[in-house]
Amino acid sequence: MYTGKVVGSVVCTSKDPALEGVKLKLVEVIEDGVVTKTIVATDATRQAGDGDFVYLIGSKEAGMPFLDQHDLNPTDASIMGFIDEYNENM
Repeated sequence: MYTGKVVGSVVCTSKDPALEGVKLKLVEVIEDGVVTKTIVATDATRQAGDGDFVYLIGSKEAGMPFLDQHDLNPTDASIMGFIDEYNENM
């Protein structure tokens, strides 16, 4: 599980049938308070918008929220929820 900030949306003219109806978001991955990379993630919450801080899951588990639609979902990262508040203890 990791954290990020939604910075945009991705629009595709053609995509895998398993992704039909699934929103794709552009997310800046944040590690130790620093943006390390930008990725495209599916939005399992169906509510994420620009500026939202979110937590994501990756790998095979990223497609599991969409199993009711298809047996396999071709995604490497999924937004699973929102971060309202956090504390840094160092």
